[in-house]
Amino acid sequence: MSGMDFSKLAQQAAKMQEELQRVQAEAANELVTSSAGGGLVKVTATAGGEIRSVEIDPKAIDPDDPELLGDLVTVAVNQALRDGRSRLEAKMSSLVPGDLGGLLGGLGG
Repeated sequence: MSGMDFSKLAQQAAKMQEELQRVQAEAANELVTSSAGGGLVKVTATAGGEIRSVEIDPKAIDPDDPELLGDLVTVAVNQALRDGRSRLEAKMSSLVPGDLGGLLGGLGG
């Protein structure tokens, strides 16, 4: 009887792995957008962690303060990546029961 239980467990694990792969594939196409500086810099990324675009308002370009633009880009990129990771972790943890969901989510960070 334990052989049957193991077989069922293996089937469930394979199904869970397929679902996780499906969610990760969807995340590659799911976009999140973040901004900094009141919208002067906007970054769009996938929930899978790929930056798709960076938009910079010309008002953000100050030749006397190039560090500010760099800071705005950094803030917007980091926020977009965090938002995407959170979305992916939420989807993944919804597939995995109990404490295992939290463990898997923690592996991404």
